[in-house]
Amino acid sequence: MRAMSERIEGRAVGVIVAAGSSRRMDGVDKVFTTLAGRPLLAWTLAAFKKCEAIDGIVLVASASGIDRMGAFVREWRMPKIEAIVGGGATRQESVRAGIEAATDAVIVGIHDGARPLVTPELIARGVEEAREHRAVVCAVPARHTVRQVDGDRVVRGTLDREGVWLSQTAQVFARELLLEAHRRAEATATDDAALVEALGHEVRVYEGDPSNLKVTTAMDLVAAEALLRARFEG
Repeated sequence: MRAMSERIEGRAVGVIVAAGSSRRMDGVDKVFTTLAGRPLLAWTLAAFKKCEAIDGIVLVASASGIDRMGAFVREWRMPKIEAIVGGGATRQESVRAGIEAATDAVIVGIHDGARPLVTPELIARGVEEAREHRAVVCAVPARHTVRQVDGDRVVRGTLDREGVWLSQTAQVFARELLLEAHRRAEATATDDAALVEALGHEVRVYEGDPSNLKVTTAMDLVAAEALLRARFEG
């Protein structure tokens, strides 16, 4: 496994991916769904706006939603946003479009637009870790027993959860490393860290937050609403 220890200096840009199809939300564009009084995406962007470790933001929208996204950004006054680009047919293609648009970035932090509970502190920690290690992924230790099953849902093994971490975002990388990983990808990966792993580069974990959930269903939206209200009322 290759790893680089020399600290990386230079601009850090957040790449926020908000180009999903919302199939599990009955066709509703979840990033514009109202969450605790404002659009879900506004919460996500606010964390990056407040994070001093982030110098700029590239926002990836669906190819058909760029105009709507532009109007949203103007309405919510997000001065750090440097570009809005159209995504591709897959998340991987959308992320690559965002990386390529962040032309003057040295560090890129890839984040799901549908993770509205990320905090400025969590983002900053990822950027700092990436400056030291070039490739880091936000994750939390598994708290439940994890079983491996086959296509018939028959249990074939129980994993040792001691070494199992559940990935979140932001995932933060040296831009050139991640861009190389995308260009050399031979198959679709589940996330960006997997592409970097395929190059033979070491990827490190920095501890995330169990509340940093991704909204993919209506039930997730209910949970996110409760967590946000608890955070600001507590």
